[in-house]
Amino acid sequence: LVNEAALFAARANHKLVSMEEFERAKDKILMGAERRSMVMSDKEKLNTAYHEAGHAIVGVNLPEHDPVYKVSIIPRGRALGVTFFLPEEDRYSYSKQRLESQIASLFGGRIAEELAFGPEMVTTGASNDIERATGLARNMVTKWGLSDKLGPLTYTEESGEVFLGRSVTQHKQVSDETAHVIDIEVRRVIDSAYNKARDILVTNRDKLDAMAQALIKYETIDESQIKD
Repeated sequence: LVNEAALFAARANHKLVSMEEFERAKDKILMGAERRSMVMSDKEKLNTAYHEAGHAIVGVNLPEHDPVYKVSIIPRGRALGVTFFLPEEDRYSYSKQRLESQIASLFGGRIAEELAFGPEMVTTGASNDIERATGLARNMVTKWGLSDKLGPLTYTEESGEVFLGRSVTQHKQVSDETAHVIDIEVRRVIDSAYNKARDILVTNRDKLDAMAQALIKYETIDESQIKD
């Protein structure tokens, strides 16, 4: 990427780079390199279109959520599609409302698949979304003091020095009863966000269908098209 940026800079000095090339380079850095050689079936492509449209529509309709920059069903890296939210400004802390909105938008893809194709046809495509959402919910409850039930305390089972990204020592700091309450609270946060995302997509089902069809036709849509 450094070499590519240097090449673009050199070409830009000689006015050889178009705005379209700059846009492609920016997308490559932000969202990862395209894998156009990967062949997806029509069924897989339609499923991906609904999945990504679900993320976008939920994100657009939530308070304090970053705006949608682009939605694409072109495979990038290990992902079959990408919904990229671009912050409007640098941010160093997150409100409870913003975190809950993030969790809800992460579930938008899975819920969209279910609405479009039925619960039996939900795919494994949401595995990373579920992992990230669960991590956020657990941190809200155990690290950031954002659970009314457990209060502004830290509940963690890891301590000690960190070596190569892993904890050297672990010891239990919470009782079995408290661990059970933590699990219940994490589940409550997840269920609340999931239901909020589902309500948004059910209400906006016509937009979900329209955006999925637009993605099938154009493969990538930007912020202005998403607003339309």
